[in-house]
Amino acid sequence: MRIPYTTALAFLLGSTALLSSVAKADMASYELDPEHTTIFFTVDHVGYAKTLGVFTKLSGTFLYDDETQQLGKVTVNIDAAKVESFNKARDKHVRSKDFLHVKAHPLITFTAEGGDATNAADGTTITGDLTIRGQTQPVTLEVILNKAAPYPFGHKRDVLGLSMNTTINRSEFGMTYAVGNGLVGDEVIIQIETEAIKAK
Repeated sequence: MRIPYTTALAFLLGSTALLSSVAKADMASYELDPEHTTIFFTVDHVGYAKTLGVFTKLSGTFLYDDETQQLGKVTVNIDAAKVESFNKARDKHVRSKDFLHVKAHPLITFTAEGGDATNAADGTTITGDLTIRGQTQPVTLEVILNKAAPYPFGHKRDVLGLSMNTTINRSEFGMTYAVGNGLVGDEVIIQIETEAIKAK
């Protein structure tokens, strides 16, 4: 008996979804440790030197399979108002409409469906969506897996140590202030150092 094409297609799609859900069920959840996670950026100031900024409040989770080294469902939320550049007047300006506009857009987010960390010890990439000021752009993170092992003290749960970086143009997120006259650089280098703890 010949199976109709539509029936076969429905069966195939259903099987694929089932396999995908089973695969995700095998993945463990990890949470970024806020006490051991730093997100910082540098941006050029009038060509003289780069200014450093740090976000001090964030949260994030992702799925990870220890055996296959597959990543899934990456979500990072950053409190845009919690930014420090080690100068009060500058911090106030960075939070204003000229830059992050934190009153209207209190969160910076990064999400990604998944990725392959098989070569993360030598460097790999994860592509996702970065949202700043309500504007979303695709961003690719360069990722290095520094260490994957049980923590040596305290909670003693499995921990992943990750170093990540990317570069964006802030004008693509609506931050065009002082780009045209070159007083503040358009290119922003973002670096992330984190320890992610396996959920109980």
